[in-house]
Amino acid sequence: MKRGNDIMKSLIFLALTAQLASAATRSLQYFYTRVTPGISFPEFTLVGLVDGEQFMYYDSDIRRMIPKSEWIKKAEGYEPHYWNRNTQLAQGNQEDFKVSLDIAMQLYNQTEGVHTVQWMYGCELHEDGTKKGYDQYGYDGEDFISMDLKTLTWTAANTKAVTTKQKLDSSGAEANYAKNYLLNECIYWLKKYVEYGRSSLERKVSPEVSLFQKDSSSPVVCHATGFFPKAVMISWQKNGEDLHEDVELRETLPNQDGTFQKRSVLTVSPEQRKGNEYTCVIQHPGLKTELRLSDPRVLSGDSCRARLRAFVAVLCFAVIVCVGVFVWRRKPCFKPVSGKHKCSFEEESLSNISKRPVPPC
Repeated sequence: MKRGNDIMKSLIFLALTAQLASAATRSLQYFYTRVTPGISFPEFTLVGLVDGEQFMYYDSDIRRMIPKSEWIKKAEGYEPHYWNRNTQLAQGNQEDFKVSLDIAMQLYNQTEGVHTVQWMYGCELHEDGTKKGYDQYGYDGEDFISMDLKTLTWTAANTKAVTTKQKLDSSGAEANYAKNYLLNECIYWLKKYVEYGRSSLERKVSPEVSLFQKDSSSPVVCHATGFFPKAVMISWQKNGEDLHEDVELRETLPNQDGTFQKRSVLTVSPEQRKGNEYTCVIQHPGLKTELRLSDPRVLSGDSCRARLRAFVAVLCFAVIVCVGVFVWRRKPCFKPVSGKHKCSFEEESLSNISKRPVPPC
């Protein structure tokens, strides 16, 4: 049970940390994860996403980088040896993370149990041309350290990370390299990927929406699923007026077919529902006009199907994460960036993932 709780804790951390891009924002993200051996997940995974859609995947079981979308398969034609090059980098990351996890456990005085070292980095390109980047590390589902691109300094999330922050800040080499990578090379690849997959990434699929509840005293759930792109607005109204109290908006989750789902939970008493009209309002690029639902009855059949869809999506999300949706990499003892790692943009043109030797502690 403890192992399951530890893994779920890490999954929740990933879900909360992953940054959601708006319809006017393009994003490229990479997630690395290293877990202790002996559980039913690959020990190391790496996943790449464009606009929230998974396009590449690597794990320690298959030991090769593979395409996860049709449009990324074009990359081999445009960039010779693309997959071989990224496989080599991922294999190097895998070895780095083995050392990282061992040293992190020593830092936390741990000798057994399920533990994770994770790393997430990525870049965003906004409609007005603004570029943003982020670089974050974590351990056992908790923030460890992150970089501030504006000040080129590191922020320690706990006392264990203070020494790492001091070492990284004193050198400055990693921060400068990361800034160049995130705001230049990462943006370069983001633009390339958007070009490769424009027809898929810009497709619009409208959501299927249903209202359901477990019983008459349970919260009412407005569930939207099967939509693309990820950006969606779900809100509630009470007698035609916007309602913000007693409403909980859940995380956007991926479906197995590449679409997304999201739910908003309304918690009001049966008496309140009888005396008022509550309406769920959905706005999405795939809809010509906003969609409104105001049937609060217990729909046992629809409720069951909606819960099943939600379970499948959560399971799919867990698999994506554990199979590679988040990473904590690098040796937990800082080593300055050396010449062999600090390649120029041109030298790195065959690879899209970073091979920066950044330690999580």
